[in-house]
Amino acid sequence: MLMTRAPRVVAAAILLALALSACRSSPDVAAYVGDARVTVAELERAVDERLRDDDIAQFAAADPAGYTRQVLGYLVDRELVAAVAEKYDVAVGDDAVQARIEELIGDQDADDAYAELAQQGISRADVTENIRQQLVLAELGEIEAPDEEELRERYDEMRDDLAGLEFGVITAPDQAQAEAVLAELTADPAAYPAVAARYEGSATLPELVRGDPGEIVPVLAEQLEAAPPGSGFVQPLEAAGGVVVGFSNGEVTPSFEQARPELEAQAEADAQEEVAARVAEVRDDVDVRVNPRYGVLDDDGQLVPGGDGVVELLDGPEDASGSAPGD
Repeated sequence: MLMTRAPRVVAAAILLALALSACRSSPDVAAYVGDARVTVAELERAVDERLRDDDIAQFAAADPAGYTRQVLGYLVDRELVAAVAEKYDVAVGDDAVQARIEELIGDQDADDAYAELAQQGISRADVTENIRQQLVLAELGEIEAPDEEELRERYDEMRDDLAGLEFGVITAPDQAQAEAVLAELTADPAAYPAVAARYEGSATLPELVRGDPGEIVPVLAEQLEAAPPGSGFVQPLEAAGGVVVGFSNGEVTPSFEQARPELEAQAEADAQEEVAARVAEVRDDVDVRVNPRYGVLDDDGQLVPGGDGVVELLDGPEDASGSAPGD
């Protein structure tokens, strides 16, 4: 639902590594993004438009300067992602944006969803623009999506790294049932999902998992690592609410099909890194700069309240002719 996910979606644009460079700036310009300008007048209009919503006005009243910075961040994001879209020839239509918003809202009442966002200073226009930005970046990610052959090449390269201890944990209500479970698993490890389904609960793993027991079930890690392949143990465990059965299938290298979800997830992560690198490259090319009257950059590149508030007045970035862009 948009109420629970959209704030993170909106925040995602601010986390695009927008390392806004503090600079000397013309007093009537809030930010430069290449040849584009976000003027102080434009920023003020954008803030005023949002403040017409009572919920947003109440949110902004707690920190007017902070809210102005928030809106400026949105306007800078808009120009930066537009520059990214232009460079890579990516276009996202209004229908795609609306469809994605409807998907996020789902069965929730749209007015309720937007009202909750407004309580965080986020307008409907902000949501629409941010979803457009996210779809643009998603298109860049699709450019890097691997095909079947590339996934298989990745599998061959990572086969050894994909190997890991395969194990399961089932919690039975008493010792007798736990011992019967272990006997079933020892006789037929492939029956694990069906056996686990009979003891469904938070202390039962529904399928055998491959990984580090210390990260998944640390209290049982030592015993699982010590168990020979195809064997297990039974142990009463009060925290689990019963008697746990730990079962180890030993070190397992997954088949290509078994590893496909993991390979696809890693490929997606690589694609997102590539997208971030492309955005950073465009950001550097267009030279995003913000008037320091609106704040300074912290170590993470986020626009935060400034120090002494002194503003040095100078015309904006000059082109080869000595004129500021847009003059």
